[in-house]
Amino acid sequence: MELASYMAGEPWSDHPECTHPALAALAREVNDYTTDEGRHRLAPMVPSVIGLTSDDPALELDIAMRAATAALPIAAEERQRVLAVGILRCRAERSTDGSALDDQLEAASQEALDAVPVAAEWAQDFVKTSPWRSKRARRRPYIGIIHHAARSIGEACVDDPDTLLYVLLRDTIDDCRRRIPAKPVDRPQRTRVATT
Repeated sequence: MELASYMAGEPWSDHPECTHPALAALAREVNDYTTDEGRHRLAPMVPSVIGLTSDDPALELDIAMRAATAALPIAAEERQRVLAVGILRCRAERSTDGSALDDQLEAASQEALDAVPVAAEWAQDFVKTSPWRSKRARRRPYIGIIHHAARSIGEACVDDPDTLLYVLLRDTIDDCRRRIPAKPVDRPQRTRVATT
């Protein structure tokens, strides 16, 4: 994200304004939990996050939900509960924001919950007895969901966690590209030179 800020002409920062905060958080977490050997695959993705920002509140929900959905089936048992709660919270928030609940992300999240029935049942009970606070208090937890998801994938006992992290970031960037309208590029006006 620091390289993205530099390429976008912003001050050097890992929280650039040119990228949606939740997407930037996912990119930072994927970078942090990818091995040194796997990190070279991430560099070509840097330009693709520049300009992917939006005021749509559903976008951060979907980014967090996508990350938790990818992580839940392979997460260590002690992390499955927090990821399952994250999915349920995102789904509930999506329904109150009017987001469609019959989309691919919804179906994928249900499959992930079905893969870990004990954690899913615990999460459902937890959500019923632990109501959300105000909208302002809810904003930060989505970054936490993203963190737990990336960490769970990076530390999972699977053959190639680097590839799973890479695919999660790639697919999330692609999803953001589809949802965020392209912004016109500012090009300097050229002065016509009269010919004789």
